[in-house]
Amino acid sequence: MPGAPDRYSHGHHESVLRSHTWRTAENSAGYLLERLRSGDALLDVGCGPGTITADFARLVAPGVVTGMDISEEVVELARHGNEAVPNLRFVVDDVYDLSFEDASFDVVHAHQVLQHLSSPVDALIEMRRVVRDGGLVAVRDGDYGAFAWYPADDRLSRWMELYHQITRANRAEADAGRHLVAWVREAGFTDFEASSSNWTFQRRDERAWWGGLWAERVLKSSFAVQGLEYGLTTEAELADISRAFLDWVDHEDGVFIVVHGEVLARR
Repeated sequence: MPGAPDRYSHGHHESVLRSHTWRTAENSAGYLLERLRSGDALLDVGCGPGTITADFARLVAPGVVTGMDISEEVVELARHGNEAVPNLRFVVDDVYDLSFEDASFDVVHAHQVLQHLSSPVDALIEMRRVVRDGGLVAVRDGDYGAFAWYPADDRLSRWMELYHQITRANRAEADAGRHLVAWVREAGFTDFEASSSNWTFQRRDERAWWGGLWAERVLKSSFAVQGLEYGLTTEAELADISRAFLDWVDHEDGVFIVVHGEVLARR
């Protein structure tokens, strides 16, 4: 179990939640969808505003889907945004100490969660505890070190370096995607399969959305607060990085590829 509480590198600024509410089961959990069955009981760990969670509820109905997050504020947001989905509920909980009985779920899912934890293997052990024999634990995480963009820009390279510095200060692993197989094996799974998939932002509207939200996150989210607090950056440098994202948006050949590792592990 971790010592000091984990510190979330992104925080819950509006620019972060804007990114999270864009996510759907289709664009963020495609590797899992064919394995879901009507009637499955599913737990969505670190559900955030619940957009993926609500998609799961529609896919496994009449099975009950539970979304959990450690943030009361975010859980409230998820509840209010999904009141019309009858087989969906949201709870505040701790992934290191889930308040569910052993073998409570057919599927336990976590998207972009393990990369923010100081003890991802402990979290996976707890997720394994609450899944039934024959059930699935499904995890998908970004691998920041594998991200790629065009055109090259030293300011964006500095953003990537700074992101790694901040997450290391938080005892987290920004390159989690490549670690998932090792973590799953260490958590006690022997039956698992790995895959990978990308988000690609290239069209003008895609560039405007992705570059715009990161231009804002660099200045206003916990990324900025923590980078300044740890003495890793300055306001002037953050402004320079923010401008780099906007310059990338304006480049007609601009491309940004966000790489993810994925693992389906059977109990």
